[in-house]
Amino acid sequence: MSVASTDWDLLSSYAGLLSLACMSIYAGSHGSLSVRPSHFSSRITRTPSVEAEEEEDEEEVERLSSQDAYLFPVIGSAVLFGLYLIVQYFGKEWITWLLQWYFTIAGVGSVGKSLIALSRWTLGTSRWHKFDKVQFLILKGRRGTSSPFSLSLSLRTPSLYLIPVGSIPSILYTFGDSATRRSALLTDLLALSFSHNALSLLKLDSFKTGCVLLSGLFLYDIWWVFGTEVMVKVATSLDVPIKLLWPKSLTFSTERGFTMLGLGDIVIPGMFVATALRYDYHKAAQQQLSQVSRVYFFTTLSAYASGLIVTMSIMHLWKKAQPALLYLSPACILSFILLAIARGEFKDAWAWTDEVDDKGEPKSLARSPSNGKVQEHNSSSSMGDDTARSTEASLSVEPEVVTASNTKKRLRKKHE
Repeated sequence: MSVASTDWDLLSSYAGLLSLACMSIYAGSHGSLSVRPSHFSSRITRTPSVEAEEEEDEEEVERLSSQDAYLFPVIGSAVLFGLYLIVQYFGKEWITWLLQWYFTIAGVGSVGKSLIALSRWTLGTSRWHKFDKVQFLILKGRRGTSSPFSLSLSLRTPSLYLIPVGSIPSILYTFGDSATRRSALLTDLLALSFSHNALSLLKLDSFKTGCVLLSGLFLYDIWWVFGTEVMVKVATSLDVPIKLLWPKSLTFSTERGFTMLGLGDIVIPGMFVATALRYDYHKAAQQQLSQVSRVYFFTTLSAYASGLIVTMSIMHLWKKAQPALLYLSPACILSFILLAIARGEFKDAWAWTDEVDDKGEPKSLARSPSNGKVQEHNSSSSMGDDTARSTEASLSVEPEVVTASNTKKRLRKKHE
């Protein structure tokens, strides 16, 4: 192909989608790191902001296990085929209307959470905790009983402004005119926030689970894209913000349409990349290193980018849509396996789990420092102090929902 005949408009749209996808996975992976008790706690300097952060513990979400991974393609197939039957025999109007309302409500919270996470990361944890904390309590039963609180919602004052701002994209997408609703900017804002929060909250418990998940969805994607018309029919019929769009133009003109990448092709491999990042921090804790290399993270992220480039290249040459997981799944799995074997760590990496113990605390480390650095513990710190926390910023998600048991623990600490 000569330089004169090169379609730079189309190539720029591929580059734009690639950048958005990688940026989303990078942010979401760091958002999956949690500030939590760990073996690092004895080497972290306690500061007033650390103690303030301890009062805002986020409850650890349960990890996805291998059993969940085996069921994922089955449940996904059932949902996809159900949507296909609805569109085929009942029309797409009412199901599109229903899903649009669902994603409108979800989008308000999702964009709001992403704005809070971005603000917290930008300002830094210490500055973020200087803002006043507003707490909303839902009371259940009488005070003085064993469980007077059923739900607690804690927000820093900037969050009270960021959440309403986060509702703007959803409102415009739902209630705007047809041109506004088809805006790639609004679609991408909503889709990126969904991706960021999904990667922050959905966590695999091990590389083994990740390999099972990617392998199952590898077959899922091949069957529903190449074997039937189901995937294409559903994807082109439903007008909901679950995809990234980039105009096929250097000047962002929409005359030629858009290139598209589904959120599933970001979130599913992104969960594997996020697991690699948490494993990097586990290795740093295990070896008592003061800096995290993030070698598994950058290797799997690079493999994802390479797989996406291959997908786009084949799509460009064949002029036909491709199931991205056909290329992304092998790229991510092979990058992890080859790197682990090359470093002589495959047995340890395959056996490692990021599960939560009976106390709700992860069995292995996954903190969120900035620039991969770990603070050293002050030797004069008391071993009887509460578990220390890192003071560095993370793309963690707020507002937080605290269970009654956590609230009771904090009340006891204050009385003590």
